[in-house]
Amino acid sequence: MMYWEEDRQDKDRLTVPDDIVDLIYVINCKMLPLDHAYAFSQALRQAMPWLEEEAAAGIHLIHGAESGNGWYRPESGECQLLHLSRRARMSIRVPKERVEDARALVGQTLDIEGYPLEVGEASTRKLSSMATQFSRYVVGAEGQSEEEFLEHVVQEMRKLKIPVRKIMCGRSHLIRTPEETIHTRAVMVADLDPAHAILLQEQGIGPGRKLGCGLFIPHKGISSIGETRADD
Repeated sequence: MMYWEEDRQDKDRLTVPDDIVDLIYVINCKMLPLDHAYAFSQALRQAMPWLEEEAAAGIHLIHGAESGNGWYRPESGECQLLHLSRRARMSIRVPKERVEDARALVGQTLDIEGYPLEVGEASTRKLSSMATQFSRYVVGAEGQSEEEFLEHVVQEMRKLKIPVRKIMCGRSHLIRTPEETIHTRAVMVADLDPAHAILLQEQGIGPGRKLGCGLFIPHKGISSIGETRADD
């Protein structure tokens, strides 16, 4: 399902701000549960109690080689494991003033449902002004059709005053917590102006930022979906 308008030829340039950044950690971790969102979030909140109240912060879930740049993912299963290569990284999105607080994770070992994750050195990365952005998990409603979900996303973007030119949704995915099962879909947005691309990453769409939901990252583009079946 996709929403489409013609390409715009005029794309403004701007300097990417560093008010909110992604902190990228080297990790040593051989495997994690495929559905690790809740356990991973709890481990990070325990290690960094300030994370709970930091509205701008978000947790990117960890993905392996089979994730297909986030557009494709193995079928969900409570007992499945995600096997990680040495290239796998851990990433959290934080305001600039929290970067040093987040660096306190370096040298710690997180327990993710019995699987140890050793946290190594961290580097910062600014948000991207790329015209195509995607989120692996945007929260929707149970039983919602693709058309209904897409309309929901369009309305949320309009609340942010982001013009919607090209948008499509991908696979659905369930995130389980002790309290509920969260229904999500992948979302790709294209032909964004640089300022709107950055705004979308800063604000995200919907709830669940601490569970990896609603967070957008840059992508090569809608035209490359069929080509990106291996991890980036």
